[in-house]
Amino acid sequence: MDKLERLLNLTAALLHADRPLTAEELRVRVGGYPEAKASFQRSFARDKDDLRSMGIPLRVQAVPGVDPPIDGYRLLRDEYAGADLRFDPDELAALHLATNLVRLDGGDDGLVKLGAVQPDSAAERLGNVPFTDSLAVLIGAAADRRAVSFGYGGTPRVAEPWRLSFSRGHWYLQGWDRVRSGERLYRVDRIEGVVQLAGQAEENIGPASDPLDLRGWELGDGPATSARVAVDADQAAWARHMLGPVEECADGSVVATLQVRNVEAFRSFVLSFLEHAEVLEPPELRADLIEWLEAQQ
Repeated sequence: MDKLERLLNLTAALLHADRPLTAEELRVRVGGYPEAKASFQRSFARDKDDLRSMGIPLRVQAVPGVDPPIDGYRLLRDEYAGADLRFDPDELAALHLATNLVRLDGGDDGLVKLGAVQPDSAAERLGNVPFTDSLAVLIGAAADRRAVSFGYGGTPRVAEPWRLSFSRGHWYLQGWDRVRSGERLYRVDRIEGVVQLAGQAEENIGPASDPLDLRGWELGDGPATSARVAVDADQAAWARHMLGPVEECADGSVVATLQVRNVEAFRSFVLSFLEHAEVLEPPELRADLIEWLEAQQ
């Protein structure tokens, strides 16, 4: 989990707390902190300083019913959001964090008018990040555990957002797809139409999936197909480097098992080995590659 995602999660947890939360409670709810106590305390202290430097009114209050007293932390929605906003507090919090940590496409003036704090011109920016109205709705839905509806791949979808991440120049939404009855990873810029709220979420939040950990053939919307690819001995070392553990053969060649959701990316990967790789199974992926090669002649 990167810093931006952790700060978004921390802000959402504070906004939704009905009482002051201890540092330990926030560590569990937010995730992404070091396990070691001293390291966590240093990281949490930096995050608190970051929120305050952005103008977020973080309150420190005694946790009720605890003896001896323990400090807890809260973020009151009315104090943070102010009045006459067109965005919900959760959405504004996400935008506020984003405008302080990155430069959003289109500039920040519109967000400042909505109540976001104008960042210091000398503040460090992490980079240029695309931002859309759909993304704001998705962030709010993930924080509130709401479902959303939108089009994707030409099909109407109803999804329950779990988390959003920014990787390789694109935003990704991880969540539960009710239409496909399974977990899915969507590229936000490929969402079709308007993103609308569609009731409360029902599925439990699943484990985090970082797009950085996924290869091109794993990034897709369809069900995964298990494929086996043989790589000749003289290219086996490169295959191990790219894929990690593979099946070793007596002649020095290797066989890799891949979970394919994107056929075009899978085809490109196999062709990167030229004549030194062969699709063993399934038959449909082998036939797809042969057909594509014949079409190039």
